[in-house]
Amino acid sequence: MTEVLNVEEIFGHNVFTLGKMRERLPKKVFAEVKKVMETGGELSLATADIVAKAMKDWAVENGATHYTHWFQPLTGITAEKHDSFVTLADEEGRMLMEFSGKELIKGESDASSFPSGGLRSTFEARGYTAWDCTSPAFLKEGATGVVLCIPTAFCSHNGEALDKKTPLLRSMEALDKQALRVVRLFGNTEATKVTPSVGPEQEYFLVDRQKYLQRKDLIYAGRTLFGAPAPKGQEMDDHYYGTIRERIGAYMKDLNIELWKLGVTAKTQHNEVAPAQHELAPIFDSANVAVDHNQLVMEIMKKVAVRHGLTCLLHEKPFAGVNGSGKHNNWSLSTDNGVNLLDPGDTPNENIQFLFVLACILRAVDKHADLLRQSASVVGNDQRLGAHEAPPAIISVFLGDQLQDVVNQLVATGNATSHIEGGVLQTGVGTLPDLKKDATDRNRTSPFAFTGNKFEFRMVGSSDSVGSPNTTINAIVAEAFCEACDELEAAEDFELACHDLIKRYMTEHQRIIFNGNGYSQEWVEEAARRGLPNIASMVDAVETLTTEKSIRLFEKFGIFTEAELVSRAEILYETYSKTINIEALTMIDMASKQIIPAVAKFTKSMADTVNSVVAAGLEPVAQKEMLTEANALLTEAKAALNTLVKVRAEGAAMGEGKTRAYFYKDSVVTAMDALRAPVDKLEMIVDKEMWPMPSYGDLIFEV
Repeated sequence: MTEVLNVEEIFGHNVFTLGKMRERLPKKVFAEVKKVMETGGELSLATADIVAKAMKDWAVENGATHYTHWFQPLTGITAEKHDSFVTLADEEGRMLMEFSGKELIKGESDASSFPSGGLRSTFEARGYTAWDCTSPAFLKEGATGVVLCIPTAFCSHNGEALDKKTPLLRSMEALDKQALRVVRLFGNTEATKVTPSVGPEQEYFLVDRQKYLQRKDLIYAGRTLFGAPAPKGQEMDDHYYGTIRERIGAYMKDLNIELWKLGVTAKTQHNEVAPAQHELAPIFDSANVAVDHNQLVMEIMKKVAVRHGLTCLLHEKPFAGVNGSGKHNNWSLSTDNGVNLLDPGDTPNENIQFLFVLACILRAVDKHADLLRQSASVVGNDQRLGAHEAPPAIISVFLGDQLQDVVNQLVATGNATSHIEGGVLQTGVGTLPDLKKDATDRNRTSPFAFTGNKFEFRMVGSSDSVGSPNTTINAIVAEAFCEACDELEAAEDFELACHDLIKRYMTEHQRIIFNGNGYSQEWVEEAARRGLPNIASMVDAVETLTTEKSIRLFEKFGIFTEAELVSRAEILYETYSKTINIEALTMIDMASKQIIPAVAKFTKSMADTVNSVVAAGLEPVAQKEMLTEANALLTEAKAALNTLVKVRAEGAAMGEGKTRAYFYKDSVVTAMDALRAPVDKLEMIVDKEMWPMPSYGDLIFEV
């Protein structure tokens, strides 16, 4: 009999929610905390002590023995250092469990041991973690026991941001301030806060753990560096939305339970396009909480997979020849009195506030397309973007037929007098209802697509934090709002000035709008004619962080200083070089110790077979052909291996920074590709029993 889950009962069980705070805190203290959460400010130490005690008592009641300041350094993952609640025993020898407001608000970490891009030297070790009260504390259950996790920001002794969260919070405050100016212009005097909402869909692969442990490339690099295609891939389209297999279903069930306990609103689950690929999507939340939750989603996915004898792969392209994984970053903007600024309504051509917001976003994306592309840059995305499962590297905006028509009217005449209706879909079956159609189709090839009442930024990599993309979106939209509001607030005739601004922005930035096939070569050529940037790789995108335009943008709103931007550029160059270096070393190790010895044994076996057939008085035509082909490919592979060893050593000997990163991109990656080519061909020839690792078919079909 299937176990009945009470989702309402388990949801948020391991979260110190507002409801739990209200129950456990004095009314005055709760009101003070809630005010700081909503409008900013600092808690008094006395209040922090009360909150800390209530939080500790709740955690201990649920089995916690330790607490940690949970933060998101520039490694792309989270970090934590556990301290117990235990203090000195009292005079009767009893253990005391204490947690102070000071310990809640501030922690200390070694800031020189995390990526800093030169902001910290080895001898400059002090860094601080600061409690982010806008994201709720939660309990993590694991082999170490139950730990109270307190979401925090992470900065250096001098105040530089060394994490993903601090810039995100800064960008949210900047966007809130500028968006409030917008809603005031349009008569909304009730709203006191405007918050970006985010819903990041997460794609992932699941493979059998025993097979995973036989692949050094998956262990060290997170993706297969060698691998011939399986006889079947995704060409039959039978995995997408297909029936979920029992083993995977059991994993998804446990995953949901763990996430629900942590307050993550896991809603949608299904098989994705590639074999062994799946997706989880949550309900929208504020950008800050959504970023925290997505980090938890990735962590819990990996942990639960091990329980089921599986391994979760979050790399953007773990297998060549089938779809890679991303996460669609759904972004919207709403006031605290219930107005979605991206809701076009039933008559978008008459919704002036929406058209103003849309015009500003078009301006923001066009002006900072390069920066937006950079925000989705991780090493694995270089293998994914532009292929037939991901958007191209060219940033464009999809609006759909309805909004495109409204924009065309405004650009042509200055007025939009009509809008396209959705119509009715008639199925032609008497027992089926007629369906009301949306006014426009969707476009899965668009990097930045309007989808009803939100924008879907589809470029983000599956392993990446959504902190940077949302920081960038918030920043560029805040700038567009600021520039527009400066103009309109000074206008004598608001309605006329607003009308002219909308028309001007849409006319000047209509080049960023593209509703067609983003995969086509025609679009690449058309985008070049329009002057849109086509940034192919992560390395090429890094320098967009430190242009005069970017520095001016981020410093204007206090999101990044120039030094913080330069440091992040250095970190990205270093991350790229280190990642490719690890991949190259892994290929060298696998080829030297596993693949070439296995092929050598195979060729010896074939040579023995040839001699045996000759001794039997027969002509070994097929055997000689196989031996000749295998030997030629082995020779090619060994030469390519020698080249990779040499080229990688050259790269490793270089100084850190841009030059080294480009050398790895242009020379080391090329040498890696040259080694993979003959090895993958050899896999199709060598006896499976002799091949030293599981094949693609073993990995993605035998789960």
